[in-house]
Amino acid sequence: MSRRPAAAPLQAYVLHRHDWSETSLILELFTRERGRVVVAAKGAKRPYSQLRPVLLPFQRVNVLLGRTPGDESSEVHTLRSAEWAGGVPVLAGGALFRGFYLNELLIKLLARQDPHEALFDAYAQTLPAIAGAENAASTAALRAFELVLLRETGVLPELDRLTATLSELDPEGRYGLNAEGGVVPGADDAVPGLVLQALQAGLEAGDLGAVHAACLPALPALRTQLRALLQYHLGHAVLRTRQVMLEVQRLMEPAR
Repeated sequence: MSRRPAAAPLQAYVLHRHDWSETSLILELFTRERGRVVVAAKGAKRPYSQLRPVLLPFQRVNVLLGRTPGDESSEVHTLRSAEWAGGVPVLAGGALFRGFYLNELLIKLLARQDPHEALFDAYAQTLPAIAGAENAASTAALRAFELVLLRETGVLPELDRLTATLSELDPEGRYGLNAEGGVVPGADDAVPGLVLQALQAGLEAGDLGAVHAACLPALPALRTQLRALLQYHLGHAVLRTRQVMLEVQRLMEPAR
């Protein structure tokens, strides 16, 4: 009787974790091979568990999953093992908020068991880009990731043409991103056509660096347009990380 081939480990990041019992955790993982999956990490909270120091946010891990516990139709898998595979320095301060913002977007916009290898790679590249102090580069990294996420989930229009007419954009013109109308003529504070053309070229090439660079000249306009587009597709869901960031900013404002 031939043996089954050994299962290959999955590349993964921990998006979220919560208590399952006194000694175990339930984890939301973002894997390259299988997309977003939920796993039960038995004994992970024990002081001497080998899983305890490995299952941390923003650290890449290689995981092996077992069969689902109990009901075979369950979406919860058993975590057999996890090994650290390298990662960025521990995020702190504003970078920590930015990291959890990425995680919350993935949890709320991705279906489970739906692989997005390009999005996984973009996430891995974005984490070191947001690890430092907040500046134009870290902000552009967030906008670039949002664009890749929207494209990978199939809700981003082609950015280099008007959606209604399929006509090419005027590089000197200004355009908005409408959730239902796609790329539409916009006001003076909307995104320049030249920027949208560069963004489309970078996305088509799978070049996150090019998308990042294209974001830099139009960060305020892109923030406004992408925030509205994301909120439309989130529906009534509220991003907790965004609320917390706003509250912290208010607390840090000097008294008038």
